[in-house]
Formats: sequence, structure tokens, C-alpha cells
Amino acid sequence: MPTLEWIGKDKVINHHLDVPYRVLERKYSYDEAGQHDEDNGSENMIIHGDNLDTLKSLLPRYEGRVKCIYIDPPYNTGNEKWVYNDNVNDPRILKWLGQVVGAEGEDLSRHDKWLCMMYPRLKLLHRLLSDDGAIFISIDDNELFYLKTICDEVFSSSNYICTFVWQKRYSPPPDTKEVGYMHETILMYRKTSRFQMKLLPFTEDQLSRYQNPDNDPRGPWKATDYTCRFTITQRPNLNFPITNPNTGEEIWPNANRAWAMSRETHEKNVLENRIYWGVDGKNHVPALKNFLCEIKQGRMPNTLLLYTEVGHNQEAKQQLKAIFPEGSLFDTPKPSRLIEHFIKITTDKEDIVLDSFAGSGTTAHAVLNMNKADGGHRRFILVEMMDYADSITAERVKRVIDGYGSGRQAVEGTGGSFSYYELGEPLMIGDVLNESVGVEKIREYVYFTDTKSRLPEAHVDEPYYLGLHVNNAYYFYYEREAVTTLNREFLHTIKTKTDAYVIYADLCTLSEEELERYHITFKKIPRDITKL
Repeated sequence: MPTLEWIGKDKVINHHLDVPYRVLERKYSYDEAGQHDEDNGSENMIIHGDNLDTLKSLLPRYEGRVKCIYIDPPYNTGNEKWVYNDNVNDPRILKWLGQVVGAEGEDLSRHDKWLCMMYPRLKLLHRLLSDDGAIFISIDDNELFYLKTICDEVFSSSNYICTFVWQKRYSPPPDTKEVGYMHETILMYRKTSRFQMKLLPFTEDQLSRYQNPDNDPRGPWKATDYTCRFTITQRPNLNFPITNPNTGEEIWPNANRAWAMSRETHEKNVLENRIYWGVDGKNHVPALKNFLCEIKQGRMPNTLLLYTEVGHNQEAKQQLKAIFPEGSLFDTPKPSRLIEHFIKITTDKEDIVLDSFAGSGTTAHAVLNMNKADGGHRRFILVEMMDYADSITAERVKRVIDGYGSGRQAVEGTGGSFSYYELGEPLMIGDVLNESVGVEKIREYVYFTDTKSRLPEAHVDEPYYLGLHVNNAYYFYYEREAVTTLNREFLHTIKTKTDAYVIYADLCTLSEEELERYHITFKKIPRDITKL
């Protein structure tokens, strides 16, 4: 498989492993009661912080659980003025840190910077995606082919699904000089072959093609061709006479198109009244009645996304203006209908949707709309690094939940809830635990990295007990102000009886024979705490 090389690739290809795990600090929650400090338990999250660090911090809870990822990263047109800030310790990259990425003539390495920025983020998104999930990435021609190549590397070319073409405008741009760009592209990859594309609901136009002119009790149907593409020479078994029961005429297939079914199937169709001979019953060629009630209730998605179906840029601007009549920062938002389209073809009602370049919060808007429409409980996770994460991203979600606009332009609220988080301190400072993050955050992290499971509720009578996983009881014997020792005295405090034990402590005075006798695996703090 072809691979892409660029300045700094060798330093960022595993950079996601070096990114420190940081805790997430909930700042407030929002629901029908408005904004409040109390945790409402909502699984919808809006996180303010660098998206590379945040994606790493989501791993303990969400690795392999996200069904649908949509991202709209910088297109790197030279006009965004985005800043490369990843902390990669390499002389070739250090000189980029904090620099505004400009136009091609101003910055000859801007494509290298963009690729260095995207690659570790894609690696972490891949880990968060479920085996039956899919990712959608909006992009334009500036980085499309670079992006396709690195996605083939991260997700595997065998998991490439398609490139959607979205008609983002309904008329050519007024400043067109050579070619009027009317579209953007969206790359789609699955995580594994377990992904199954979902069918879309029929459009009103498609449904209107099903009629019931003969009042068949099975309901509306559509006439389909009774012949196939094979000749009677190729399929001699499909060359036989059919009699029109209304005229008695014996009809043979055209030499170039045999009947589409065998004689036995045809006779079954006759008995079940599945053949249509026209309004007056005298057609010279039969048709098959295809009943709406018997086909899969849906249509296959296609790669051409027309604005009439998923919206356009102007619709997105109008939508944002209705939510923020006082004005917002976004010139090119995405319409919520576009994101809803991707959610429809990937998710079920309980799935998780992630957007790590959240912008104005369109993805959350789309999830809330979908939940209101079908009674689902999809959850969203938004990550936004800019300072408007609260004032715009979260504020939009609040207004969508409550409803916005007035008079005939009023839009009813979707209902729902979320919690707002800031990216906190790292769990480890070098090789030492950062105690200021709190013991519970450390316990949660340790249990997940060992079991890939969420930490159960604490046991009052066993304060160091984490949980039971595959007949292994996990203990994290840790104190902020003291050195802990796994010894016989600690063993007497263990109340959970099981086949084996994994016990973390600062020290261990039990012999190897004792550890083996009691089926104990000792893990030293912090040496043996797994690094994601």
C-alpha cells in the first residue's frame, strides 16, 4: 500500500502514545432546570480543551465505544490562520510551535504541519471508534488526497467506504474566476468489517411511485420488469410461453431478454396474483407487482449529497442566525441536516456520537434533533479548544434544548441535557502520580487500563477495592500521605473471595511463594500503572 512521507512524520507517528493522560473536570451541568453546579449524570459532554489531549483523556471511558465520529478539521486553505501547538520534542517541529499557519507562499511547510496535526488525532479517534462504527471527515481539495492517504494508513485502505460529494451551494460563487466550487467532500471509513450501513427512509417521491390501481389487499405496489439481461440462448430455461389470461395470447420473451424467473416461479406468481397486465389487462408483456409491504423499508445511501436532501451552507448560516440573532463567529457552519444524514446511516438509538472539532456545536444539534424525532437516547461528545467553547458551542446546545426564535420562526426545544468540562491536570507528572487530581480519578484510570471496564461504585467496607473482572479482584492500596505495603496484615482486610487478585501498592513484603499460593499479582505504584 502506498504511504505518504512528510517533514516530522517519524516524530508524530507514535506521538499519541506520549500525550499525557489528563483528567476531565466537570464545571456545570445543564438540563430542563437550567444551568447548575450539581452533576445531573448526563452522558452528553461538551469539553473545552486541546482535542489531542482530550481524546487521550476519553480513552478510559470510551475506547471502542463510539459508533459515529464526525470531524470538520481545518481545510488548510491558507486563510484559517490556525496554530500548530502540539508538543512534539523535535527540532524540525519545535520551530513550528505557536506559529500561525499561513498561505502557501508565506509558509512552505503548512501541509507538513497539517499532516503532523492530523495524524496523532486520527490514531486516537481510531481507538475510540467501536468495531461496528464509522468516521466521517469533511475536507476540500487542499488536503483531500493527503488525508485519504493517511486515513488508509490509520484505518486501513480495506476499511475505506466512500467519498461523499456534498453540494454545499445552490448557485456558483459570485467571485468565480475559472471554476465555481459547488461542493465539499466527506471521507468515510469504518473501523472493521463489523460495520453495517443502515438504510435511509424512503423519500416522498419514492413512496409516491407505489400505487394500488387494482385495489390489491396487500397494499401499494410498483410494476417491475418481468425480463432479465440474459438472452434466451444464455438462459434457455427462462425461455417459455406465458399466456395472458385476459386475451388468451401466448407470449414468448424477446430473444435478447429472457424471463426474469423460472417457469415454476412464474406459476407461483400467477397463483398469488403478482402479475400485472396493464390497466385494461391487455398488455403484450407482463410486469411483476413489487409490493411496498414486502421490501426492506429503506433506500441505500449514495455518494451524492444534494442540498435539497441535506442542506447547504446558506441554510446553515440561517440556522445559526436564528439561534444567535446577536451574531456568531462562524462564516462556514455545516447544516445540521448533513450531520443527521451520517447519524442515520450509522447509529442506533443508544449510540455515542463524537465530534472533536466541534465549532458551533452542529453535531450536538443533529443528535438532539434525531433523538426528538425517533425517541432515541443517542449521546454526544463535543471537543472544542477555542475560548468560545462555552459562549457559543455550549450556548447553542442550551438554546436547542430549550427552543429558540419567536413568533412563526419559533423552534420548539428538543429537550435533553449535558455537562460542561474543562481539560484538567495530567494524571502523571513524569513517573510520579499527580495527587492533586484526586484519588477517585486515579482509581478510575487504573481499573480501566487493566480491565477496559468502567469503575463500579465503591464498597464502603473495602475502601481499596476497585472491582471484580473475569474472576480477578482488583485492589488499589494507595494513600496520599503514607507509603502502602502489601503484607499479611493487608491480606486480612480483603473480604472479596475469588479465584485471583491484582493488588496495587507502593511496596510488597510477601514472598513469591505467598503471592503464588494466594493467586496474587502484585503491581507497584506508580511503576506498573499502564500508560495509555
